[in-house]
Amino acid sequence: MQKFSTVELLRDIKTVTMAADRQPVAITQHRKARYVLMTYDDFEAMKQKGDPRRVYGPHEAPPELAKLIDPELDRLIAEGSEIKG
Repeated sequence: MQKFSTVELLRDIKTVTMAADRQPVAITQHRKARYVLMTYDDFEAMKQKGDPRRVYGPHEAPPELAKLIDPELDRLIAEGSEIKG
């Protein structure tokens, strides 16, 4: 991701917005990324995707997800049992 300072944004908004036409750009303050500038179409597309995270209750997780998680949970439980010993 290309970065521009707030000073660069104020001095040369055309360059910054042209860069944001290609991909989102970070706007920095005091060398720290603080904002993201992107096209409105990209923003709308991002909003439409929504938040892919989901919380599952006991026995609600899809089988393919449980198949990935169960072995790691078993390993962590076994590791905890070894430590308590």
